[in-house]
Amino acid sequence: MEHIYKYIEEHATQQSEALNWVAKQTHIRTNHARMLSGAIQGELLRIIVQTSGAKRILELGTFTGYSAICLASALPADGHLDTLELNDELEDLILEGFERAGVSEKISLHIGDCKETLRRFRSETGLSEGSEADSDKMYDIVYMDANKREYCEYYDLVFDMVRPGGLILADNVLWDGKVCQDPLPQDKQTLGIARFNDMVSKDSRTESVIIPLRDGLNVIRKK
Repeated sequence: MEHIYKYIEEHATQQSEALNWVAKQTHIRTNHARMLSGAIQGELLRIIVQTSGAKRILELGTFTGYSAICLASALPADGHLDTLELNDELEDLILEGFERAGVSEKISLHIGDCKETLRRFRSETGLSEGSEADSDKMYDIVYMDANKREYCEYYDLVFDMVRPGGLILADNVLWDGKVCQDPLPQDKQTLGIARFNDMVSKDSRTESVIIPLRDGLNVIRKK
């Protein structure tokens, strides 16, 4: 498969200098460069935003900012991205990447625990269980790429923050193929992802498809 992805990458729109910089700094300054979205998935995210006409996006898991730049770069002038990251040691790298990409004004970076931040967002918009946010406060797209153990909880917290017809994009849902193994591995990450995929497939409020790109992207449309 590696040669296929190399071919696809060579024939996709090339990443910007700012994204090249983020990718290089991620390899130099972190031990988790494998977590980068990368050029192929980054371009897919950008095209999804552009073709959907999204104006408000929520990202769970900024890491070093690569996917945030891809998402924000496709937003219109009045669009905005809220991105959530736990690791405050990455903040300087993230913000410099945003500046280099020229998207700083379109992005708000929120450092802290993802679930706590989402609960704060819900409180600020007056959301209670089973209610929905005002239409002007709803998100058009939510991109989930944070703690795999907590995907089900993220889904419950963000669902009524997404407008009807909006998208929830969940990354890493194939988890190196572990979710397909029988017996299912019992580590918490695999179990979390497997529960999430099962939950989404049974949710009558949505329609969804898993795209086998890199580590799997679940594209979920809220009806």
